[in-house]
Amino acid sequence: MNFTITPAAQKFMRMMLRADGGAGSGFRLAVSPGGCSGLAADISVRTEPQAGDAVVERGGVKLFLPAESRLLLDGVTIDFADTPTQTGLVFHDPKQVSCGHH
Repeated sequence: MNFTITPAAQKFMRMMLRADGGAGSGFRLAVSPGGCSGLAADISVRTEPQAGDAVVERGGVKLFLPAESRLLLDGVTIDFADTPTQTGLVFHDPKQVSCGHH
C-alpha cells in the first residue's frame, strides 16, 4: 500500500495508542469518501484487527485497515493538524479536488 504518514500523525497515533491501548493494540483507520478533503476517517484504538482488516506497520505504529481504507488511502498523505478549526488527522489526497482552500 502506497501511503505516507507524517511524523506529526505518527506521534498523534502513538499518543492515542499509549492512552487507550495495551501492548499489541493497533490504530484502526476506517476511511470513507466524504468531506472537503475527499476523505473522512473513523479512527479507533483496537486490541486486535477486525475480520478483513490488513495490519500495516508504519513508524512503529500498527494500523488496522479495512478493505475500503486500503483502496482509498492509495497515494494519500496522512497528516495531523492542530488548528483553531480542526484537531486531528488530515488526509491529503492528490486525486481529490479540494474545496474552500487557497
